[in-house]
Amino acid sequence: MDSNLNLSSFKNFDNIELLAKKLVEGFITGLHRSPYHGFSVEFSEYKHYSFGESTKNIDWKIFAKTDQLFVKQYEEETNLRCTILMDISQSMYYPEPKYDKIRFSIYCAAALTHLMTSQRDAVGLMGFSEDIKLITPQKSSRSHLHRLLVQLDHWIKPENTQSSTSQIAESIHAAAEKISRRSLVIIFTDMFQSTLAFTDIYEALQHLKHKKHEVLLFHVSDQNTEKVFDFENHPYLFIDSESGRKIKIVPSLIKEQYMKKTEKFYHHITQMCGQLKIDLVMVDTGDDFDKVLYSYLVKRRKMK
Repeated sequence: MDSNLNLSSFKNFDNIELLAKKLVEGFITGLHRSPYHGFSVEFSEYKHYSFGESTKNIDWKIFAKTDQLFVKQYEEETNLRCTILMDISQSMYYPEPKYDKIRFSIYCAAALTHLMTSQRDAVGLMGFSEDIKLITPQKSSRSHLHRLLVQLDHWIKPENTQSSTSQIAESIHAAAEKISRRSLVIIFTDMFQSTLAFTDIYEALQHLKHKKHEVLLFHVSDQNTEKVFDFENHPYLFIDSESGRKIKIVPSLIKEQYMKKTEKFYHHITQMCGQLKIDLVMVDTGDDFDKVLYSYLVKRRKMK
């Protein structure tokens, strides 16, 4: 696949609609060149007329040109209903503008919404931090896609979110109640919350599963610093982006202890998703976007 489809390649790209289209087109081209060419991605607003169906939605103009009967597909006939949950808490704006977790997540979400609406799937969007900040209906129209992309673009700048802390568990519980119809729920989050209680997050994700939703969780991180803790050996001032707490220290002095806690943190997430049969994908802000798009296609195929 095209190795240039990553955050660094698009750090100065401002048109999110064009970017989403470019990412999807590049991804589809890459699929045909890769071992994954068996995945079919069709883009059609019509289907062949089946005997016995109502004739009211037949496109007679196409019939006049092709002598074949095609039926227009409308939103209520979509194959999939999906809601994307986007963590917009302050920790998602780490490590720095244009290379942060939120931008990576938003570009991935933009490409996914473009891909799904092109397939006539209905997509909705939720943003959360300490609670749900936005919820949209699930639709597949072009005008709805435009509204979702405008909203995603709005969240790229931290001053537009007006939030600080993250309460993942409470937000997922709220989402489980608000999504009324069985859906695929795609979550982008770094899994950081003000009170780290995995039992609470487990129960929230269990709530989604109890409501019969399928869940695809993208755990987003800047793995070079957040997982590997790769810093030069001189004093740094570390600032908690959500609480504002500050600590000045030489990273090498705490690296061993940090790595043990990080390993435990990742283990809890993996174990939790495994027990709930939730598809978990660990993604780094330096990864190609096609990793996320391909993970979605794998999930999509499993749901058929």
